[in-house]
Amino acid sequence: MSWTKGKRRPLAALAVCVLLPLGAVACTGSEAHGGAVSSSPVGKVLDETDTTGRNLREVPRKNAPEVAVEVTEDPAGGWDVRLAFRHFGISEPGARPVAVTGRGFVRLFVDGRRVARLHGPTHHLGAGAVPHGTHQITARLYADDGTVWAVRGKPVESSADITVSDAETDTAGTGTAADPDTAGTGTAADPDPTGTGTAEAPGGTASPAGGA
Repeated sequence: MSWTKGKRRPLAALAVCVLLPLGAVACTGSEAHGGAVSSSPVGKVLDETDTTGRNLREVPRKNAPEVAVEVTEDPAGGWDVRLAFRHFGISEPGARPVAVTGRGFVRLFVDGRRVARLHGPTHHLGAGAVPHGTHQITARLYADDGTVWAVRGKPVESSADITVSDAETDTAGTGTAADPDTAGTGTAADPDPTGTGTAEAPGGTASPAGGA
């Protein structure tokens, strides 16, 4: 970190200029934070939003983030959610609210209802979070500024269906990596400032942070 006259330099690229003979000036620059945050925009923020008003952040399909979700019955009660990623890394809780290519957090939904913000690849849904009947569990990827990663105007997400019988559970569902061309729109919300994997609706408990 560099300081000049008690003032902090800008967090963008820092420039050093040297006066050369004949009045020429040569400048070199370096990005702050080890180049992790680019000075150029990441993707394109669209006017389109999800049902809770979060803007989509469009990126090219090649090397776009992907997620797969698997939901299995927990013998002790409830459901275990496991996520797998491609071209996506989970940010640490408290990360700067800046969009960085291929990074962010996950929102978990039950039938379009937000239940948790995740900073790790696993989560436990309590039995009370999923009532009797068939339900859709959806994991959606977000940038750290709260925008939704999207390809061709659709959020990057994956879903799995589960059926809860009178005996609490009947079958478990498994989702596959979402093709951004076919991923459906859903809901999103403002980033949760309270930390990692905090359940946002009764019935679920979050797993410790993890994943890269």
